[in-house]
Amino acid sequence: MSKQDIQEIDQLAIDTIRTLSIDAIQKANSGHPGAPMGLAPTAYTLWQRFLRYDPEDPTWPNRDRFVLSAGHASMLLYSVLHLAGVRTVGGDGKPGKDLAVPIEDIEAFRQLDSRTPGHPEYHWTAGVETTTGPLGQGVATSVGMAMASKWLGAHFNDGETRLFDYDVYAICGDGDLMEGVAGEAASLAGHQRLDNLCWIYDNNHITIDGSTSLTYEDDVVGRFTSYGWQVARVHDANDTEEIAKALDQFKSEEKLPTMIVVDSHIGFGSPNKVDTASVHGEPLGEDEVKLTKEAYGWNAEAQFLVPDGVRERFAEVSGTRGAELRSEWEQAFEALDPDRRAELDQMRSRTLPEGWESAIPSFEPADGLATRKASNKVENAVAGVIPWFLAGSADLTGSTAVGIEGAEAFEPGQRSGRQLHLGVREHGAAAVASGMALSDLRVLWSTYLTFSDYARPAIRLSALMRLPVIHLFTHDSIGLGEDGPTHQPIEQLAALRAMPGLDVIRPCDANEVAYAWRSALDRTHDPVALVMTRQDVPVLDRGDLGSAEGVLKGGYVLAAEEGDLEAIMIATGSEVAPTLEAQRLLASEGQKGVRVVSLPCWEIFDRQDAAYQEEVLPSSVSMRLAVEAGSSFGWERYVGDEGRVVAMDRFGESAPAAALQERFGYSPESIAQSLRDMLP
Repeated sequence: MSKQDIQEIDQLAIDTIRTLSIDAIQKANSGHPGAPMGLAPTAYTLWQRFLRYDPEDPTWPNRDRFVLSAGHASMLLYSVLHLAGVRTVGGDGKPGKDLAVPIEDIEAFRQLDSRTPGHPEYHWTAGVETTTGPLGQGVATSVGMAMASKWLGAHFNDGETRLFDYDVYAICGDGDLMEGVAGEAASLAGHQRLDNLCWIYDNNHITIDGSTSLTYEDDVVGRFTSYGWQVARVHDANDTEEIAKALDQFKSEEKLPTMIVVDSHIGFGSPNKVDTASVHGEPLGEDEVKLTKEAYGWNAEAQFLVPDGVRERFAEVSGTRGAELRSEWEQAFEALDPDRRAELDQMRSRTLPEGWESAIPSFEPADGLATRKASNKVENAVAGVIPWFLAGSADLTGSTAVGIEGAEAFEPGQRSGRQLHLGVREHGAAAVASGMALSDLRVLWSTYLTFSDYARPAIRLSALMRLPVIHLFTHDSIGLGEDGPTHQPIEQLAALRAMPGLDVIRPCDANEVAYAWRSALDRTHDPVALVMTRQDVPVLDRGDLGSAEGVLKGGYVLAAEEGDLEAIMIATGSEVAPTLEAQRLLASEGQKGVRVVSLPCWEIFDRQDAAYQEEVLPSSVSMRLAVEAGSSFGWERYVGDEGRVVAMDRFGESAPAAALQERFGYSPESIAQSLRDMLP
């Protein structure tokens, strides 16, 4: 094939990406055509000339990752996945024979049950590496992917055998860079010297409201240079050679992450003076579609046209390269020691070493041990048997108790380190954790519960993607004391419980902590929020109490009643111990028909069968009192119309924990009085 022939077929492929995107958006009457039109040359150049990716096996472990952080441009990704021939992936993680994005799904863009939703969704469409759409999230998650590549390389590579050295590419736009999480992540990436990370910035000067000049005049080059990035620039978004030169610059950089600024215009490539604001967020309209196609030299009447040779061009270039690289990787994998192969297989399947549960400690009764400290003991025990378990914090390693004993910090000079230092970047930290989980690592990150608000969008995406991330939150109530209402969480428990797919576990003592950890790790999908105390709480003497194993069912009868059941007190976390004392006070007064239920996880309890739920909370007993140092919101499902809740429906105060618990009604006597007030 002559140089001219190559140029012609490459241009034809670029225009096919554009026209497929235009047609899909127009048929759906919904979507953003401008970015796919403008970015088609960049995406094509990256996929064809640089990306190490085998469409026949889209989960090959050492593939390069391509993240479309500008998720509103989803048709750009879907068009490329279709033309590249990316295959489906089965529930067993193995590639299938069908196209991940057949032409029928492109024609059904944004329609019910199609594989082409409005924004890319991980696990729904093979080839989508992470769910994107909320701006800034994709680039932040890409930092975790790049960190994982470095860790996996340090852990598995041996001499000339390089099992892991993949690169991570993320396309972002003005909106991504306006979001604070992008700055958090970029700062961390620069500090970590992630030379395997490349962000491609579609600098088109447009957002939903119009020109970025309305709100945004950042010197992006200066900003990223100050973060410690290499910055390259492409002045013509249609110049594939200039794009390739910038990508070569990334590939040759050995110390810094790379930002490539691509100067473009919405709808770039069409000579028609389309209103840029409308093109960003709306279909072109039938007349403009025809004019645009004519400008590309396209059949204006044809819809969803893939000319002969386009699919073949993808297959012979990127497909052939990817297949060869995957074959080489598989040979290196087979040459590994069997134990190392087994370890990698377990990581990929999200299973754990046989017998890992036996490492989890149990705790003897004691007067006091903060659940955060008990959690750290369990964390260290499991870290000793799960080599790919990493832990970090948003600048609160000691305070949230997530240090792995003897572990080195993950940093440029020590890529095998398992202790992550993520800085005061809660949103970025949670997104990085998801990026590492997407790369088959088991990851914990932490902050104070009240600051889960800063991380909420990334926690939500971990739930949407069903990633087994452990979000650990401490300082879980007014019990943290003197730091006062700015640090004392009130509504956060209710807010996290409202999130679909997230199990929120608030254990009452060290042995409940142990089972909470078991629940968190013994899963292949879905994140967990572990919620721990700052203050000491008793390690309960289980002699005459229910087993802490009940945590695995979300709730259980902790202290059974004597005689006929008349009332149920339900509590979580640090409020369980004083509720038990309240039961004993009431019993000493002759009120012996009171049951105490520990309910550390609503979500798990609600998944139990009706018979078990009835066994723990009999529907015949309407006299119920819930006790929790958080918002009362949601407790009505357990206490019913006749029940009451001892809760915090106001902000706290600055004082020692004991004084606050007395002030707000969490002493044993106060809890007992709350139940007395309900008795006939």
